[in-house]
Amino acid sequence: MVKLSLKYQQVLPFISADEISIFEREASLHLNNIYNRKGRGNDFLGWVDLPGSLDEDIITRMESDAKRLAEHSDVVVITGIGGSYLGARAVIEALKPAFENGPGPEIVYAGHHLDEQYHAQLLRYLESKDFSVIVISKSGTTTEPAVAFRLLRDKLEARYGKSAVAGRIIAITDASKGALKQLATEHSYPTYDIPDDVGGRYSVLTPVGLLPIAVAGVDIRELIRGAANMSAHLGENNSLMNNQAALYAVLRNILYNKGKTVEILTSYKPSLHYLTEWWKQLFGESEGKEGKGIFPAGVTFTTDLHSMGQYIQDGVRNLFETVIISGDSSGKIAIPEDPDDLDGLNYIAGESMAYVNSMAAKGTMMAHVEGGVPNIEIHIPGVKADTLGELIYFFEMSCAISGYILGVNPFDQPGVEAYKKNMFRLLGKPGS
Repeated sequence: MVKLSLKYQQVLPFISADEISIFEREASLHLNNIYNRKGRGNDFLGWVDLPGSLDEDIITRMESDAKRLAEHSDVVVITGIGGSYLGARAVIEALKPAFENGPGPEIVYAGHHLDEQYHAQLLRYLESKDFSVIVISKSGTTTEPAVAFRLLRDKLEARYGKSAVAGRIIAITDASKGALKQLATEHSYPTYDIPDDVGGRYSVLTPVGLLPIAVAGVDIRELIRGAANMSAHLGENNSLMNNQAALYAVLRNILYNKGKTVEILTSYKPSLHYLTEWWKQLFGESEGKEGKGIFPAGVTFTTDLHSMGQYIQDGVRNLFETVIISGDSSGKIAIPEDPDDLDGLNYIAGESMAYVNSMAAKGTMMAHVEGGVPNIEIHIPGVKADTLGELIYFFEMSCAISGYILGVNPFDQPGVEAYKKNMFRLLGKPGS
């Protein structure tokens, strides 16, 4: 039984039930193509079966390696870019306490940009820390993580000696080829394979995401269980109105065809910021090609109501929102009574902050819909490992179906090579 639910009542003022039903046959066709590996990019559909096909030995090994790294590391540096780190960071940031490190070692990130100041500050920070590195790269030659890993490996060797470094580096890379695989073999670094049939942005439920998440102290079995529940649920429901992932894909494409070219993923929890960042890559890299695609943006309310709220309410009407509503509140903070009531808040004295936040969400959705911004709602009972697993798999399947409806290959990313070619030429890379 899945816990996630999709609600689309706030879209019906903009589209009709008949417009949705038109997609019944097409959605079913795309689902069949995904499950039967017949669609465009079908050699990258390995993620479809991942939640239920993960090898128990691999899960146990990840748990063991995570425990080992945690025992001798104050800090673990996750080194990767794009899909090689965003999924893991999304789950870790969503579940860790806001002002504590959580049950595992401190997790920091490198190689996700080329800013010198950031990496210099990181290297200085690590001076007083016992640290280890998880480096994630299919090829080992992607510039950002390769530069960062070279710096970190140099620091590890200087600190602990070359013979001890193998116990502080784990490489997640290609099973048989590539620069990182060769380096790991030569220096006896433990490795995990990135499956050939799973692209980076769909790799959260492989060691790419699961090992860093386990190191952070998250129960990866719960995350996998949630994803497996969603996988089973969607696999059992081929009809459009019973398949929430297909319905979400259809709704967003109908809105796109009506000129709603920007989708804003909205949440009312700051802890979901990096889930939004992962979602932006998932949909942006999957759909933004051939002159097509919904532009994925993100906000965190109520914070961004005081910055982006004006534009969303009154700007160009090319927007729609997908709102994640979470029902949990671990703090149970009640607003106190104040005898002076100078701030005028006594009318909500005794109410919880969670209740006030939920009313802000309802009021905002009402205002935005009235202002011409359709709202799709995704409800989860709480931000926990299993519900995040459901949400991740839901978005992955939705994205695949949506890309097929749009008429593109949701699993390639030819456009990302353009900047690299120019950068390599400007840097004087041999052969560029």
